[in-house]
Amino acid sequence: MNKLRHLLLQLPWMPVILITLLLGFAPFVPEPHLWEKLKMLSQGTLTRPLDIFDLFWHSWPFVLLAAKLLWGRA
Repeated sequence: MNKLRHLLLQLPWMPVILITLLLGFAPFVPEPHLWEKLKMLSQGTLTRPLDIFDLFWHSWPFVLLAAKLLWGRA
């Protein structure tokens, strides 16, 4: 776990933030995929494998950013 934390803390902030903004909110019009998939999840209509993959694909940058924020403070 220490190696993972060390690698995560070595990542520069700017690329992590840019990846989170670009991939997390793409496409911007008509609405971000992540927002669409979260709405589908809350409605119980997130059943297609492609939609589930989309949810993970567009949410992993937020997980990375949160981990960097939380482990950086510890």
